[in-house]
Amino acid sequence: MKTQSLLFLFVLLSMKTFSQTKTNPDDPAIKKSLTYFVNSIQSKQIDQAVSGIYPKFFTIVSKEQMTQILNITYNNPFMKIEVEDLKFGNIEKPELITGEYFSITPYFLKLKCNVSSLNDDMKKRMNGALTAKYGANNVKYVASEGSYLINAAMKACAISKDKKAWKFVILEKEYKKELVKILPKKILDKF
Repeated sequence: MKTQSLLFLFVLLSMKTFSQTKTNPDDPAIKKSLTYFVNSIQSKQIDQAVSGIYPKFFTIVSKEQMTQILNITYNNPFMKIEVEDLKFGNIEKPELITGEYFSITPYFLKLKCNVSSLNDDMKKRMNGALTAKYGANNVKYVASEGSYLINAAMKACAISKDKKAWKFVILEKEYKKELVKILPKKILDKF
């Protein structure tokens, strides 16, 4: 009886492990599109990056405003931000909702933010803002470089009509009330 119970438990755990390791056939396309988006930001190709954003998002923030925001953030001579690493979490299987596929895509960025040209007051404000956004355990100041190293756990919603070309909306809780206008409730309830 004990042997049968152990065997059953082993089979159950094996099945669970196998089901978790099955890859979603849409993962490569989603990863490729999000990597292109992040690489465009990293190489300061802001117009390319903006082309990777879900078009309905521009009903909330205009394309011009988004381009300006990304330029101010990533082409700022006083605060240089570099994307050092991109990793993906478990990408959800896309769901078809009103003619479009939606997939929650967790990803992790390692960022380096050089603030050496800022004064001490601005550095303190930056530290407070980064710590509030990413958590104290994910923000480290390296005084010798005048830089913050940030481990940023992020989520995006990948959206496609054909499961080939994916566009993205970055999912942040503070913007959820705005995202209600463009994303289905079923998707918003997941983050």
